[in-house]
Amino acid sequence: MVLWGLVLGALLVAIVGYLCLLGLLRQRRPQEPPLDKGSVPWLGHAMAFRKNMLEFLKHMRAKHGDVFTVQLGGQYFTFVMDPLSFGPILKDVKRKLDFVEYAEKLVLKVFGYQSIQGDHRMIHSASTKHLMGDGLEDLNKTMRDSLSLVILGPTGRSPDARSWREDGLFHFCYNALFKAGYLSLFGYTKDTEQDLRQAEELFVQFRKFDRLFPRFVYSLLGPREWLEMGRLQRLFHKTLSVKQNLEKDGISNWIAYMLQFLMEQGVAPAMQDKFNFMMLWASQGNTGPTSFWALLFLLKHPEAMQALREEAAQVLGEAKLEAGQPFNFEVSALQRTPVLDSVMEETLRLGAAPTLLRVVNGDHILKMASGEEYRVRSGDIVALFPYLSVHMDPDIHPEPTAFKYDRFLNPDGSRKVDFYKAGKKIHHYTMPWGSGVSMCPGRFLALSEMKLFVLLMITHFDLELVDPATPVPPVDPQRWGFGTTQPSHDVRFRYRLRAPE
Repeated sequence: MVLWGLVLGALLVAIVGYLCLLGLLRQRRPQEPPLDKGSVPWLGHAMAFRKNMLEFLKHMRAKHGDVFTVQLGGQYFTFVMDPLSFGPILKDVKRKLDFVEYAEKLVLKVFGYQSIQGDHRMIHSASTKHLMGDGLEDLNKTMRDSLSLVILGPTGRSPDARSWREDGLFHFCYNALFKAGYLSLFGYTKDTEQDLRQAEELFVQFRKFDRLFPRFVYSLLGPREWLEMGRLQRLFHKTLSVKQNLEKDGISNWIAYMLQFLMEQGVAPAMQDKFNFMMLWASQGNTGPTSFWALLFLLKHPEAMQALREEAAQVLGEAKLEAGQPFNFEVSALQRTPVLDSVMEETLRLGAAPTLLRVVNGDHILKMASGEEYRVRSGDIVALFPYLSVHMDPDIHPEPTAFKYDRFLNPDGSRKVDFYKAGKKIHHYTMPWGSGVSMCPGRFLALSEMKLFVLLMITHFDLELVDPATPVPPVDPQRWGFGTTQPSHDVRFRYRLRAPE
């Protein structure tokens, strides 16, 4: 036993020494970006990055400029912070910058799903077929009915619905949209009340997973948390299993199309279960948090709420909801709401903070808009963080930290699409959905869900903050880089059904 202990100890020292040596030996080569390895071998800047990605990148940009390479846990990331230089990276004509490789590793780790050849294209094909045009309108109708069921209950408006109810705004938005989205995509049984109870239980577990998610991605969970994450994964695999789907009606055509593809490719049912978990996360992980920010901004800016309610009255007419009635309006109205569109785009500009990553396949030259060229090494990762480099750029968006509901409206009320940096028109003036090959395929569904929810809430409900003076809470720093940000704490609000006028 003593001998084996010495052998294992020596092996561990050798491995650690080798990893440290790799970090120590790397030096900046001619034409490469500034290299900042950090003071800790192998780990580099990993802890500072994971503690607060936004502040870390601000510091690095101030220190090194718009292009720099940093070491994070043995991996080298080259961040490009100049949005005028994003085009060649996102188009990647030479196919040297790969998104799929990184994504496949991530979904295997997080959801247990082993990707197969062609499934990335299949998801985009399914989304084009079923999340646009008539397919999207049908799903919007289902989502409207599901929101009615979740918010009003199985019997519609109750007699005491005019009473004030109080909740946390973040909890309310996330809970309602998750349950309605889950039921709309994965169907109902014949027992509606049981469906609602099961959706509520699933949301509780989803939030447990959600809270662990950032540290899980970074492999920073403690032993008990690792066990809990395993339990949650198994629970979702079971709840979303194809076997359970057979007992339901109304599974969405989008989900059914993708499962049919997997079945035809010979993917085992157990792996299809994991695919369903991945799609639940992809479709519902950001809509609730984004809707929270949207409603909070509207509550903090009465002029924005007034403008949106005036638009809703013009588009929907008089909003009445009699006792026992569900929500009912034509979902085609979502196509005629420029003010709401601007509100949502501004909310996403302030609240969405994804990281776009590309693995370098073969040494590659990055060409900047300034004319400079930088060499990046094979195996490194090129990273974009549009929240800092685009959304918060005062040249592109004056007063970038302020919520301006009409920022994306022209004086004539049409959508504003002309934005400039350094006097040049910029194509990527917001990037909440990613871009290029990593553009979110479900963005039209997600945006429709959020618009539908916000429109229902501001049309049919009186809304107010419990404390009107409460400030907008800061972002939880763990959420930078993971889609839509979440608040560091919830905000209490009150709501009640509006009286018919």
